Parts: sequence; C-alpha cells; structure tokens
Amino acid sequence: MVFHALVIIVLGLWSLARTEKGGLSNLVASLDDASPALIERIAPPESDDVRIETAPDNQVQNTSTELSARIRADLDKPRGEAGAPRLAAVGIAVPGGSGNLLHSFAGDAGDADVTGALAGRRNARVRARLVEEGGGTPDSEDAVARGLRWLEVHQNPDGSWHFDIGGPSACSCGNPGNVKSTTGATGLALLAFLGRGNTQRKGKYQRCVKDGLYYLMSRLKLTPHGGDLQELDGRMYDHGIAAIALAEAYALTRDEELEEAAQQAIDYIVYAQHKSGGGWRYVPGMPGDTTVTGWQLMALKSGQMAYLRVPPDTIQRAIKFLDSVQLDKGARYRYQRQDKDHQPWVTTAVGLLCRMYTGWHKDHPALLHGVELLSKNGPSTDNMYYNYYGTQVMHHWGGNMWENWNYVLREHLIETQARDGHESGSWYFDGGHGDAGGRLYNTCLAVMTLEVYYRHLPIYRAEAAGDGF
Repeated sequence: MVFHALVIIVLGLWSLARTEKGGLSNLVASLDDASPALIERIAPPESDDVRIETAPDNQVQNTSTELSARIRADLDKPRGEAGAPRLAAVGIAVPGGSGNLLHSFAGDAGDADVTGALAGRRNARVRARLVEEGGGTPDSEDAVARGLRWLEVHQNPDGSWHFDIGGPSACSCGNPGNVKSTTGATGLALLAFLGRGNTQRKGKYQRCVKDGLYYLMSRLKLTPHGGDLQELDGRMYDHGIAAIALAEAYALTRDEELEEAAQQAIDYIVYAQHKSGGGWRYVPGMPGDTTVTGWQLMALKSGQMAYLRVPPDTIQRAIKFLDSVQLDKGARYRYQRQDKDHQPWVTTAVGLLCRMYTGWHKDHPALLHGVELLSKNGPSTDNMYYNYYGTQVMHHWGGNMWENWNYVLREHLIETQARDGHESGSWYFDGGHGDAGGRLYNTCLAVMTLEVYYRHLPIYRAEAAGDGF
C-alpha cells in the first residue's frame, strides 16, 4: 500500500510539472484572460532576443519607381564576403569561438532537441550568429521585432488572426484583405512567431502562440481521412499553411498534446493528393497546381522534421507532378500542366524550392539554371509571394547570387515597413495575392522573409545535410 501510494504521488507531481512548463493543457483557461487591446500607436518594441539599434521613426520611404530603379542597379553590384555586415560591430551580441555553430550552444530548458533544418531557432545566440553569417543587419532584426509586435496586437480574443485584420474588433489599419479564411491567416501568423523561436512553451510571444495553436486545434474537423483545416475561401491553401504551423510547433517542443493534431493534418494532405497526377489543388482529389502543391510539400517536410508519418509514395507522386509542370528540363515551372509559357516567376520559385527538398543536389544543371534565372530577374517590389519563395531558394543556394538578392530585398523591406499610427510595424503591397490577403498577409510573409537567416538552415550546409525527403 505504501509503495502504490508513493507511485501515485510521484505521478501526480510529474503531471503538475508538465502543465506548469506551458503545455497546451492550460490553453482553455488562458483564453479567459484579457487579450492585448488594440492601440492607436504601436511603440517601438523592446529588444527581445539581441541588442538592436532601433531605426529612426522618420525614415524616408522611396516611391515604388525609385525602389525599382535602385533594385536593378543594386543587382549589378559585386558583393563579396569582405563586404558582408558584421553585426558585432553595430550592436548585436554575437558569441565568439569557432567550430560547429549548432553544437556550440545547448537548447533552452524545456525545449525539444532541435536539430537539422530548424536548429537555427534554438536560442538567441545561435540566431544572432546566423543573422551575421547570412547577411542580416540590426535594422532587419528590428523590422522583424516590429512586425511581430504588430501581429500580436492584431490577434483576436479567440486566438485567431483574420485577413481582414480586425475581425470583430475595430481597427484603423488600411488595406484589409478580403479572404474569409481564419485557419490560413492564423497559420501564417503563427509561422512568423515560430520562425523566431517563439513557441507555446517559451519566448516573448508564448501567449500568442498558445492561443493561436489552440484556435487551430479547435477548428480541426476529424474525418475518416485525417484532420481537415480547410475553410471556404482558402481550401487546401488554408490546410497546408495551418498544417505547417502545427507540425513546426510540435517539432520545436515535442508537446504531446500537439502530436495527434499535427499527424491528423498530415494524414489529410496524404488523402487530398491527386493520385494519378501527384499534385494538390483547391479541394481533395483535384488535379494539382504548383502553388497549392508547394504549401502541401512544405507541410509534409515539416511533418518529417517532427518525425510524423509521411508516406514515401506520396513524395514520389509529388515529384511526378513537378516533372509534369517543368520547363527547360526543370529550370522553370508552370502553374498547371496545360498552361503556356508566360514567365511564371512565382511558380518557378515554388518549383525550385520543392526540387531542393525532394532531392536535387546543388550540381544539378537545371537547378543551377533556375537559380540563375531567379537571380537575373531579382526580387519584386510588390509581390511578396514570389519574394517569400525566391528568398528561400536563393538562401539555400548561397554565394554571391544570394548576397545580391538578400541586400536588395532586405533594404527594400526595411524601407517600406510602416512606421506611423496603428499600421506601424506592418507592410502592404498589392502584387501577387497581396490585395486579397491584405496587410496581414503581406506582414506575415515579410517577417518570414527577414527571418530567413535562421528560420531554416540552408539545405546544402553541413548541419542540414540529409534534410531532404
């Protein structure tokens, strides 16, 4: 009797300790607390991770025409390693020493053993070193901090985000989106927070992430084929984006209360694939297009990083789809198989990123050709969808083409971030899907683009080797 009593007491204390670590079991209660109120002026955020010199509020923004001309000029400038910014000299604390960066620092208490492509998010010192090595600046990190603060303020009391920004609350921000999709909007916002190492267990925005994950789990519809996160306007776009968020949060924390939801979301992607063609589109079983397929493949990759079940034959069918929409032996990609060649820069960026994750090595001739084409075209002044995917391709590739791309887009995003009133910290562009997604959509993609230095390690870097499917 004494032995069994001791066992019961130990198990009870262990369960209490898990809850106090910040797992999802206390999310329901946390929703009863007051949510951040909308404010008419977002103050410059405090430094949450590293020492940042805040850019002045009266920074002058150039017109789109001037920025476009500058981008074309800047792309032609040689920019070698000797010209790379050194953050230690301008205010960001970077640890010294040499050797394998990602094995130099232990993860924070309570974290999962974060390795592979997500290891750059492990802690603030690792992120600071990767910012320095990858080409970030104090101003780019300040822009990320401002963007996250804007997202925090625009979260709804139920934990969701809406593309029309304010949802049921009043909001004075301009350029709201018109897409009625809460799971897609919530997934994108969560990815921005997760990208800087915030989880439901740690970080300055722990509360935001907790509430957002709880909202996604509350919207998961269980079916015989897995958990469905689609909503009317976004359909499989919504599902793929929300599935990435669930899988990344689980990969970063191994929170058991997330595992089933993340696996259910992955299972539904497997079910929704067009089995003969290999792609995904708006609804399950529909012949695929490149953009929807890109989000689903990224979700499957996130599931793999979280050690969830991802069937190999699903990936092989997806490779078959990529073969069917490629041009120039895989250097460029169409939206759908029957489309004519019309310089599809967005779909080319998506296709090349998918090829990197599905096994193309850096010496593949079509991959080199495709990267050169993206480099020659350069970043867009108004299409964040293209910039988001293109930046990941160029970052994985590295070298001088990455340095030029990064310099141009980094400076463009710093200059175009809003700095006045309720919009302070956000972005708006009307290119691509920017007008439909609105200010929230653009802000999420801009933040994730500026987090590229640590959000995913370059595929062809030693620490991320073997991280393809």
